[in-house]
Amino acid sequence: MSYAIRIRKTGGPEVLEAADTTIGEPGTGEARVRHHAIGLNYVETYLRTGLYPVPLPSGLGTEAAGVVEAVGPGATDIRAGDRVAYVGGPPGAYADLRLMPADRLVKLPDDVSFEQAAAMMLKGLTAQYLLRRTYKVRRGDAILVHAAAGGVGLFLCQWANHLGATVIGTVGSDEKAALAKAHGCDHPIVYTRENFTERVRAITNNEGVPVVYDSVGKTTFMDSLACLRPFGMIVSFGQSSGPVAPLDIGELSRRGSLFLTRPTLVTYAAKRADLLAMAAELFEIVRAGAVRVGIGARYPLREVARAHQDLEARRTTGSSILIP
Repeated sequence: MSYAIRIRKTGGPEVLEAADTTIGEPGTGEARVRHHAIGLNYVETYLRTGLYPVPLPSGLGTEAAGVVEAVGPGATDIRAGDRVAYVGGPPGAYADLRLMPADRLVKLPDDVSFEQAAAMMLKGLTAQYLLRRTYKVRRGDAILVHAAAGGVGLFLCQWANHLGATVIGTVGSDEKAALAKAHGCDHPIVYTRENFTERVRAITNNEGVPVVYDSVGKTTFMDSLACLRPFGMIVSFGQSSGPVAPLDIGELSRRGSLFLTRPTLVTYAAKRADLLAMAAELFEIVRAGAVRVGIGARYPLREVARAHQDLEARRTTGSSILIP
């Protein structure tokens, strides 16, 4: 039997239900994985509330790390006993045991712990494609990162700093400003009392930045456009404050031939070769110490409703994980 969290309807944390399920033998191309740690991500609140619709009833959770117990036919490069991690695939990581498509599993280096892996697969791989592929950050760039003290934000700050960029980040409090600064953010801006557009312009001598990484959405989007220099790119990869309003694309031309993209990890890691290359770069930079995986909170899986409450109340910093 497996202990899992499921939803039968959308709504608040109270719709998260515990269920005992039977996990059979893996089928063709599948592996059965015993979880040791499970990632907790803001995107899962979108699935729970119905902002991102999924067929119901449904499991929940997008990333975890553990040990392969068994593999089915056709699982060629994953074997029983392998230490693995994953992000993506069918929802259902909120469980102690599950079946997964074997081609979504990545083998863990011996010196990367299960907790580290569960805390970094989604956030770290997101940072990888944002910084290395969506807009390739170069030494000397000044970049703006919203929610700089959040899970993805801390990865972005550290990695961009390592690449030689000047990192400007928005945060909601002095405590979060100190956290972001300790993780490579050169200029934290407390948006509750400072106008971040004016500060970005001042920091860049009114030139603006070549890229804004915006996971906040509704409340920051238009002001983010005002932070960009000509030919700059706004990377809208989340909407924690709500969806961005419909945009007159003429705004992009009027503000200097700007670029807008709405990328997803699903697309960037769709091919297994890309997934493996991205994960290898992430593991390398973590093992080198250039990016630290900070786990801000650990919750028992049975207390996942409390974990969601803390996420939505912005009481968490860095990465949080669930322990089966």
